[in-house]
Amino acid sequence: MAASTMPAAALSPTTTRVLAVIPPMTQLNTPYPSTAYLTGFLRSRGITAFQEDLALALVLRLLSPDGLKDVAARVAALPAKQRSPAVQSFAAQQDRYLATIGPAIAFLQGRDSTLAHRIAGRHYLPEGPRFATLDVYVDDEGGDPLGWAFGALGLHDKAKHLATLYLNDLADVLRDAVDERFEFVRYAESLAGSQPTFDPLATALAAPPTLVDDLLVQLTHEAIERHQPTVVLLSVPFPGSVYAAFRIAQAVKARWPHIATVLGGGFVNTELRELADPRVFDHIDFVTLDAGERPLLALLEHLQGQRGRQRLVRTFVRNDGEGGDGAVQYINMMEADVAFAEVGTPTWDGLPLDRYLSLLDMLNPMHRLWSDGRWNKLTVAHGCYWKKCSFCDVSLDYISRYEGASAEVLADRIEAIVRETGQTGFHFVDEAAPPKALKALSTELIARNAGISWWGNVRFEKTFTPDLAELMADSGCIAISGGLEVASDRLLQLMKKGVSVDQVARVTKAFTDAGILVHAYLMYGFPTQTVQDTVDALEYVRQLFANGCIQSGFFHRFACTVHSPVGKNPEEYGVTLAPLPPGDFAKNDVAFIDPTGVDHDALGAGLKKAIYNYMHGIGVEEDVRMWFPFKVPKTTVRRDRIERALRERG
Repeated sequence: MAASTMPAAALSPTTTRVLAVIPPMTQLNTPYPSTAYLTGFLRSRGITAFQEDLALALVLRLLSPDGLKDVAARVAALPAKQRSPAVQSFAAQQDRYLATIGPAIAFLQGRDSTLAHRIAGRHYLPEGPRFATLDVYVDDEGGDPLGWAFGALGLHDKAKHLATLYLNDLADVLRDAVDERFEFVRYAESLAGSQPTFDPLATALAAPPTLVDDLLVQLTHEAIERHQPTVVLLSVPFPGSVYAAFRIAQAVKARWPHIATVLGGGFVNTELRELADPRVFDHIDFVTLDAGERPLLALLEHLQGQRGRQRLVRTFVRNDGEGGDGAVQYINMMEADVAFAEVGTPTWDGLPLDRYLSLLDMLNPMHRLWSDGRWNKLTVAHGCYWKKCSFCDVSLDYISRYEGASAEVLADRIEAIVRETGQTGFHFVDEAAPPKALKALSTELIARNAGISWWGNVRFEKTFTPDLAELMADSGCIAISGGLEVASDRLLQLMKKGVSVDQVARVTKAFTDAGILVHAYLMYGFPTQTVQDTVDALEYVRQLFANGCIQSGFFHRFACTVHSPVGKNPEEYGVTLAPLPPGDFAKNDVAFIDPTGVDHDALGAGLKKAIYNYMHGIGVEEDVRMWFPFKVPKTTVRRDRIERALRERG
């Protein structure tokens, strides 16, 4: 039953129960924060609210002795010629996998630290194809391949890295033998990312369920029976969470058609702004855009009979019911959003904080923060104070509407979260945390002797002086990430980044000197970027590593989005947009024609190989041309450019 046909009297203020769900797949080391924010906000308004992380629950159900027995049955049914190397390895070592999966999960959850000794010895866990990556670290004398990274004292981290490779092997088995869409963090991403039509999802949802689907449905039923909700919120941050969100909604509607299902989150806010396919509403009753607090209040009031459907806020519905034409309708009764200072404190109540998996995919100390450790995620402000970068979705609410809160309010939230979770690590998930707010918050944290550890994302602007970096470090800042992007002054100016390469060098060195790890977001393939620009950018990055300015980085392929300045005004960036394919579902990425004609994908492999090695201290002094498998021009950047910029700071 579509929500628009549900009798208003079916719900009342005293019976409304909201369940917010994190669908597979997001993170495994810490909860995605959207449900914590929404649950905390709803409870602050007197609404009964609960939350469930079905992403974690699904992985723990799959990676258990019983789960692997079910996987083994699927493997046994596969013809030999269809078995990948990962599947063959699993079949050959099946008994060892069944015997070790429980202890390995307990170790990664921090419940059995003494197992590190056996895991690190390389004779306990079965090893599949993923362990071949260790071969790149073997020294000339054939010594311990991980000794250079962990040494004699890094036993626990070494074991954690090996256990992570073990899980990655199992993820490959699940993908190759059980469900071809399976990945730990991007499950079925291709079904939803920039998909112009709903057809791929509709086909997948109508297909016979896989083992993964069956377990997800079972977990959904258990969650519904546990909380007895009248409304289920499905928060979908990424394309890789969309398929599972629809499977959850499908399971809810099949057994409890009276429960209202609501879809929202980052994917919806960026890709479904022109949603028109009515098939979406076979599973979902409401789709809401942008910050969820105000649309949810309006929606709950509607379900309680306190306001008509035409007074919803930023909400898609299907026009069902008597006299309806079955078309998708967008309703937006203009109402002010809930101020950032008034959204309340996130709560993690109901989430199994002791069951998350602390993984170690990347040996680099900065890069590992994304998957290692359980972090309380919090925002310093809503939106971006800069909101000028031409590659960013600056026209959308999550960027364009900037609102802050006082340092006192933020510190109060931090203290409340520490009391609730017992954990003092924080990840500030702002697009770019404002330096003025970070200065005030750092001062407040020091005054309160808060004793937390925190990291977050910033713009590498000149406001971050050595003094401010020291203040942030004193308050508990351990790491900072920020965008160097194209590492070219010409292109940085074109993209309105508001920084220069020299400035980034000085700011990042200030952070490093204060003992703060630095990660640089990097980009290639920006409009009019030439091969020379790319080679020069890599030289800048090499020098930043060589001079101790950054310790980590990652090269992303530039993607033009319909909501960015490039997508809206391509002529200003020297490119022409390709026509979007017809469709009434997702719309985000848009192809463009660049007159330079550079094959950026061919350059990308060299950039990623270089940055991976730089993060491990390999090849930092070599000519950057060595990373490309074909001839590229010599860099035009002086080899001491960054060193000179740092001297000028002094």
